[in-house]
Amino acid sequence: PAVVFLGATTQGRDLAPRLAARLGVGLASDCTSFDVDGDGKLLITRPIYAGRAIQTIKLKTSPQMATLRPNVFPPAEPDASRQAEVEKLPVSVGEVRAKVVDFLKKESEEIELTEADIIVSGGRGLGKPEGFEVIRALAKVLGAAVGASRAAVDAGWIDHSHQVGQTGKTVNPKLYIACGISGAAQHLAGMRTSKVIVAINKDPEAPIFKVADYGIVADLYDVVPALTKAFQEVLKE
Repeated sequence: PAVVFLGATTQGRDLAPRLAARLGVGLASDCTSFDVDGDGKLLITRPIYAGRAIQTIKLKTSPQMATLRPNVFPPAEPDASRQAEVEKLPVSVGEVRAKVVDFLKKESEEIELTEADIIVSGGRGLGKPEGFEVIRALAKVLGAAVGASRAAVDAGWIDHSHQVGQTGKTVNPKLYIACGISGAAQHLAGMRTSKVIVAINKDPEAPIFKVADYGIVADLYDVVPALTKAFQEVLKE
């Protein structure tokens, strides 16, 4: 093959470098987008320096290999006219040097960000850690996951597991509600493929409004509780 893509998942991060080393080729890891130049070579984009900069890599070896971060591309529509040939390879259990003993699932009442259909996220505009109680109240009514910007996480207002962005999780929900998030490029890279984006920010010049489908220029502490109450009444009916 000319190109080999693997997911930047737990298994992909383990398998990809081993395969690249076995083939003697280069590997671009944790990629968030890619393009193809005039020579048919991949131009891979990936975050570096903890998401503070974006790097573009041109792969010179063949096959070209890269791991792609989950959810950075919207799923393609099924095409029944295309059929792939499946080749089954015999593998002896004795050749496997590692053995999976058990799987331990993290116990949490909160919805996993990468699996959520609806996400309500808070940012620096909350002004205080207690602001996430307002976010959680709306999320609970909608059956949504709670997300956060890097600024909110760095401030210690919420755990890193809630961070959306290049140094956090990349999400692709049906509805993304951004509350008090300005819209830094690092954050937008993690949620721009959301089907519908609603932005709530009192700064009309906030970059988040450029990607939002619906924008509300107002204080989030006025809007979010009102939305929570309105949804409660609608869902009761």
